[in-house]
Amino acid sequence: MAKKTIITAAVTGAWPKKENNPNVPMTPEEIADDVYDCWKAGAAVAHLHMRDDEGNGTMDAKKFRKTVELIHSRYPDCDIILNLTTSGDIYATDETRLLHVKNLKPEMASYDCGSMNWLNMGLFLNSPKFLEECGKLFQETGTKPEIEAFDPGMIANAAYYVKKGVLKTPLHFQLCMGCANGIPGSLKNLLFMKEQMDALCPGSTWSAFGVGHSAMEVMYATIALGGNVRVGMEDNVMYSKGKLAESNTQFVARAKRVIEEFGNEAATPAEAREILGLNK
Repeated sequence: MAKKTIITAAVTGAWPKKENNPNVPMTPEEIADDVYDCWKAGAAVAHLHMRDDEGNGTMDAKKFRKTVELIHSRYPDCDIILNLTTSGDIYATDETRLLHVKNLKPEMASYDCGSMNWLNMGLFLNSPKFLEECGKLFQETGTKPEIEAFDPGMIANAAYYVKKGVLKTPLHFQLCMGCANGIPGSLKNLLFMKEQMDALCPGSTWSAFGVGHSAMEVMYATIALGGNVRVGMEDNVMYSKGKLAESNTQFVARAKRVIEEFGNEAATPAEAREILGLNK
């Protein structure tokens, strides 16, 4: 039986706007439609950010609720796993960042396991207090943390919070490669991050993505190393050098082709739930 590889579609982050690529979904309606199209193309997970009316990243709980409800009401056959961000606005309070998790109790949500400098944007702050509150809330709501690691220290932080009981094993990591002031995206660095994860948090499942020019190298290497992949306009508005992406489904379709060419199969949402332990 072919190995199953999970495709996560990160359809819109906190930054790219229509002037960067007119195909970036921004409104709840656009995001809901895009998520459905990505599901049809082979994505098992949708990683969701929200935008305010000016197109800036926001943690507005009403926007999250509206988008989630639109996905379920417009597309009742869509069983994609919804993974809601907790880091869509660096100026949001800790309480605001978690309100939608309390209200919606999503299957998954992001858990950014450390602070860092977003170059030219400011401080991306994830204090120990916030991370403890976040981990405990996820346990209360039955939400699986997607531990986003932008450097090796964040993997060590996750191991620490496992010892404290804030996080429960098995963990699921998203290795974020090539982000501003995070670890650069390369095969060498991906191997190092995976080695650290295996040593410090054995038994974890994992996914990875590369921003910008590192996207293809990281995707190919991740599939070869047995990981899962994330693609979408949150990470890249360019499909290839000099060519704007036409849609998020274009990224998902390419990822599915690469997975199948390697001899694997794209996991369905039901299969992804089994791999990630969401049914337990």
